[in-house]
Amino acid sequence: MRKGNFLEKVLTARVYDVARETPLDHLNRVSRRFHNKVWLKREDLQPVFSFKCRGAFNKIYQLMQANPDLAGVITASAGNHAQGVALAARKLGLRAIIVMPITTPDIKVSAVRSYGAKAIVKGDTFEAARDHSLELAKKEGLAYIHPYDDFDVMAGQGTIAHEIIRQHPDPIDAIFVPIGGGGLCAGIAGFIKAVNPAIKIIAVEPADAAGFYEARKAGRRVILKEVGIFADGVAVKQVGKLTYSVLKDLVDDAITVTTDQICAAIKDTYEDTRAICEPAGAVSLAGLKKYVETKGWKGKTLVAINSGANMNFDRLRHVSERAEIGENREALLAIEIPEQPGSFKRLCKLIGNRSITEFNYRYADDSIARVFAGIQLSQGIDEKIRLIAKLKSQGYPVVDMTENEVAKLHTRYMIGGHPGNSVTNEQLYRFQFPDKPGALLNFLMKVGDRWNISLFHYRNHGSNFGRILMGFQVDKKDNKAFKAFLKSIDIPYWDETENDAYKLFLR
Repeated sequence: MRKGNFLEKVLTARVYDVARETPLDHLNRVSRRFHNKVWLKREDLQPVFSFKCRGAFNKIYQLMQANPDLAGVITASAGNHAQGVALAARKLGLRAIIVMPITTPDIKVSAVRSYGAKAIVKGDTFEAARDHSLELAKKEGLAYIHPYDDFDVMAGQGTIAHEIIRQHPDPIDAIFVPIGGGGLCAGIAGFIKAVNPAIKIIAVEPADAAGFYEARKAGRRVILKEVGIFADGVAVKQVGKLTYSVLKDLVDDAITVTTDQICAAIKDTYEDTRAICEPAGAVSLAGLKKYVETKGWKGKTLVAINSGANMNFDRLRHVSERAEIGENREALLAIEIPEQPGSFKRLCKLIGNRSITEFNYRYADDSIARVFAGIQLSQGIDEKIRLIAKLKSQGYPVVDMTENEVAKLHTRYMIGGHPGNSVTNEQLYRFQFPDKPGALLNFLMKVGDRWNISLFHYRNHGSNFGRILMGFQVDKKDNKAFKAFLKSIDIPYWDETENDAYKLFLR
């Protein structure tokens, strides 16, 4: 399709029956940190919390104009496109069927039904759901609405670019766009390059779902063997045929981002706007930040698209765990220390006043103890390198676990277990203390060197109080002195020695 034709399709697209013109918000914090003027297009504020209603409505409206007797529409989707089609069909008074794979969260199935569409849960994968929807379309005479590989869908998404140009009439250097199948990116690129070719279009994908990035390298569409599903809104094995025909000539560059970088961008969005975007919605801001650092850009005007906010609530814990790592503000280290009283305290002195985000340890033998530590960084990777060098210079073997997926996803939660018969006279206590830099070291200074610490777990939960679970080896003859010590430290504590969780899994 020629640029002129596509420009006309965008300018005549019918979207505002269901969509709204979303704001272009200036990100103050991100702009200051990265020394550029950064703007965020807020498609998370659409009625279905994503841009998808634009393309869906335009496509269905154009179909009805060409065929007033249209029997209805059908599509396959596990997410935002499903809600866009359902809303558009309700507005136009059409029957709508959405086929969703069985892995679709109940909240999304319920959302589709709330718009009056029939939701059919069928198939283990999206491909199986799509095949079933195509069979039903043929059988019942319904029009299949493709989520991205359609010029009317692309034109509907292209209205976002039209809004950006009107909302920001001053020069824009680049627009960062998330890409999965390519409908959003093709729509924006098609319009922008027709009206202002000087604006760069940068496509951004998750590193584990980089279909367009790989296609661009190969000079043709490729099919990925596997795709990561964290950013499920852009988790597509192959970019669309029609979208690729647009994108290959109009996109200036492509970049990939990690899960940790996406999580960091979700946090950035929240800190600047108090909005929580879904992982796919944060992809473009994550790419913008990475691109700026890679290219050394300063003083430029940059726009990122927040494509949606359909976040599953249970993902928030994972996001918060990984955001600091994605921003290079947390290091995860495995450190060996001598198994003797006072070792923890000496290690904390070396760490200094840095905030500890996590400290895990369980007694194993009489010689070596291994600690899994999360440490906040204020100066990024360089600070981590200096800290590791400092620890090693003092004789502490250190392994950097910050980029270790097994450590981040699993091991950090599994440290502990039964020590067998190697731990005797153990008493378990839970403590709570004001959580501030240096508080953990101060606490350990109060504990002193008298009793051996046989179990230790601390995790920063983002509250005003730090919580520690500690095991002490205390001889019976020292029980009275130990109780007196607990009273002397003036910190709330609870005896958990008879707790079932301890007896079943840790003793």
